[in-house]
Amino acid sequence: MVEGWVVAVACIVCVLGGLVIGYFLSRYVFKKQLEKNPPINENMIRAMYAQMGRKPSEAQIRQVMNSVRKQQK
Repeated sequence: MVEGWVVAVACIVCVLGGLVIGYFLSRYVFKKQLEKNPPINENMIRAMYAQMGRKPSEAQIRQVMNSVRKQQK
């Protein structure tokens, strides 16, 4: 028979391994979801400028999008 402390150590190792694997797997999936569905897009930026009473140029929109992308990395 296997001793009790061996079983306890094996359970602890399995739980810790599962936590580490789960962390990295969920982080990977979350990053992929952010790439597919960014939290902000060009239409949202245009709407934000419109609420402020401004008409944005394409350069301004690209600048805001680039700054959002830089902050995500």
